[in-house]
Amino acid sequence: MLRPPSQRPLTLSARAEALQPSLTLAIAAKAKALKAEGHNICSLSAGEPDFDTPGFIRDAAAAALQSGHTRYGPAAGEPALRAAIAAKLSSENQVPTQPDQVLVTNGGKQALYNLFQVLLGPGDEVLLPSPYWLSYPEIARLAGASVQVLPSSSADGFRIDPAQLEAAITPASKLLVLNSPSNPTGMVLSRSDFEAIAAVLRRHPQMAVVCDEIYEFLLEPGLQHHSLAAVAPDLADRIFSVNGFAKGWAMTGWRIGWLAGNSAVLKAAIALQSQSTSNVCSFAQFGALAAIEASRDCVHAMAEQFNTRRRLLSDGLQAISGLQLHPPQGAFYAFPDMRSSGLDSMSFCNRLLDEQGLAVVPGVAFGDDHCIRLSCAANEATIEDGLARLERFLRSL
Repeated sequence: MLRPPSQRPLTLSARAEALQPSLTLAIAAKAKALKAEGHNICSLSAGEPDFDTPGFIRDAAAAALQSGHTRYGPAAGEPALRAAIAAKLSSENQVPTQPDQVLVTNGGKQALYNLFQVLLGPGDEVLLPSPYWLSYPEIARLAGASVQVLPSSSADGFRIDPAQLEAAITPASKLLVLNSPSNPTGMVLSRSDFEAIAAVLRRHPQMAVVCDEIYEFLLEPGLQHHSLAAVAPDLADRIFSVNGFAKGWAMTGWRIGWLAGNSAVLKAAIALQSQSTSNVCSFAQFGALAAIEASRDCVHAMAEQFNTRRRLLSDGLQAISGLQLHPPQGAFYAFPDMRSSGLDSMSFCNRLLDEQGLAVVPGVAFGDDHCIRLSCAANEATIEDGLARLERFLRSL
């Protein structure tokens, strides 16, 4: 017997059914539940700076709020902020950019989402070097595209092999995703890496590239961040950059990022944003404006502390028997190989949390089930505590 329409259960769309839950959130939720029960929990899973947003940025947002910047703004962002981002890209990244080539977004994630939605569709393919940030494949599939993973490993430094890239390109390939410095590996692409990638792209004019540069300021001393469009200006019309204020300025909760590139594609992305979220929080954008127009002293000061912590984490992991680590060169993560434990990464992380109270993220979330991700976005005492717990766990196996 058929149910009346009012009694039939609701069904989800196919794209919602296909979405994978975030393993990072699952581990974080479990750690919080154990802590609430009174367990002694140490977390090295955080993907955000543990510093407060610098005071002058908070003051600028508060002043904007008090002066009445509380109404709708342009969907593409405050003109002054778009101009400042364009100036930053032109001077610091050597990528000539006009304000109409910039879209201010609700964090870097929305910048990626908007770009994928306007550039990709069914039948298109995204090339994704692995390990990768866990949201890239899900955002690509939400746009109707398929994903081809290009695996790498710690043994080869997680480098992108140009020959592998060339062999992977098909007529359906439309977008390559690059992330340097990398989440989760901390790998940093050199100028020669970008030159080799550009040489491949020149032979495939249907390919666009998105460069996620959110960790650009978090680099080991002596290293330099490179932007692909500066290395290969002849390809600039099909190179898009995604960045934001979250990591460099410790502004994760502010949700302010940007997308920059080809003005025709940006026009479509702006139209999409106008029909979805509209403008980013108006007064928060004035805090971002103060951040980007000021000196980089506060950014460099936080980066120096991350350098100290990254070395502490890296040295500690390399001293633990049963782990193999390609030392990270940037961002605030390490991605050691723990395959000698005989466990898959999810089992490893669940047992590590249950038995030693240490929360880290399984590598399967990033496309590599042989590894785990640890964060140094924590104070030195917490890092040392986490290393001790990890070593005890591995000895117990």
